[in-house]
Amino acid sequence: MDIRGKLRGWWERGRLLAADHPLLADIGVALLVQAAMTMPFLVPRAPGLPPATWGAYGLSTLTVLPLVWRRRAPVAVLFAVMATTALYGLTFEGPGQPLPYTGLVVVYTVAALSAPRRRLLVGLVLVVAVPVGVWLNTRSARELTFSLFVFAAAYGFGRLTDARQRAHRIQAEQAAARERARIAREMHDILSHAVSLMIVQAEAGPVAVRAAPERAEAAFDAISATGRDAMAQLRHMLGVLRDGGDDTGGTAPREPQPGLAALPGLLDRVRGSGLHVVYRTVGHIGPVADEIGVTVFRVVQEALTNVVKHADAHTATVRLSCRTAVLEIVVTDDGRGAHAVSRRGGHGLVGMRERAAAHGGSAVAGPGAGGRGFEVRVRIPVSAAAEVGP
Repeated sequence: MDIRGKLRGWWERGRLLAADHPLLADIGVALLVQAAMTMPFLVPRAPGLPPATWGAYGLSTLTVLPLVWRRRAPVAVLFAVMATTALYGLTFEGPGQPLPYTGLVVVYTVAALSAPRRRLLVGLVLVVAVPVGVWLNTRSARELTFSLFVFAAAYGFGRLTDARQRAHRIQAEQAAARERARIAREMHDILSHAVSLMIVQAEAGPVAVRAAPERAEAAFDAISATGRDAMAQLRHMLGVLRDGGDDTGGTAPREPQPGLAALPGLLDRVRGSGLHVVYRTVGHIGPVADEIGVTVFRVVQEALTNVVKHADAHTATVRLSCRTAVLEIVVTDDGRGAHAVSRRGGHGLVGMRERAAAHGGSAVAGPGAGGRGFEVRVRIPVSAAAEVGP
């Protein structure tokens, strides 16, 4: 690793440490300012100037000490620094400082952390205090201009820091909201699909017991398989969220979520509910990204769940095709069509649109061709590697 990489790593570690321990960071800032203010006391004084005394150095240290509490009470710390600085100027003729370090740090802190009213108060105080300090020190217009400039710069940097932190908070909140929406979609799709199939199979069980016991046994096996699959997917999701071991002390599962390869198993479980499902692919569907594969699986899962719940259909068709770098998923049925549209406008169709939009695609749903049945059509852009062959 080069020097720049090492420095960047040290900076990131220091930034994280400061974020976790703000008091420790403030103590570090105070020590750094104290080191800067110590330099004039170490440099030999010109002949004819008063010597640097321990009393003057002690009072300069007292000027720096309030910086330890700058985050907790920035305005109070500012007034404390102003008081000790004025006392130093009126009491001792010690070494001067090239910059008002303590004042700049506190003004920056007030601008970054304080409410607008307190910032206005501090601004009014500085407009009065800076000219008074210059008049007591050198009465120089050059020093007055320089002092006003550096304090204005410190205030500006503080406001920029506050704006950047607010932007980061907004981004974090938006990312958390997107993650909550994603988890809600996953939970809805998993539970809605599993519960719908289990209800259909359980309702058909008593009839099958009397008419065809072997079909009843198959229905119970399908209920068990559907429940186990739903539990496995939920364990996977919750394991990822925990970022650690499970309740038994083992490691959380990290298997990939279901994708294109899991579609045959999904269709078999739906067929177990009594719905005849036809699966077609146009040409050869090449490999797609994992996240697109998950989206395809969830779209087909939700579409078939709606067919089982609402359509009263006998046959459903799932067709995948990929041309001009667009993967298209079409799910149709021969059910009630337009009569079931109003009942299908829940979270499932909204989730399909959100999943497609996340990849720059689109999703539409409505009556099938000729007004017969119902159709869900989702188009997702994919890489050229997923296009069908010649």
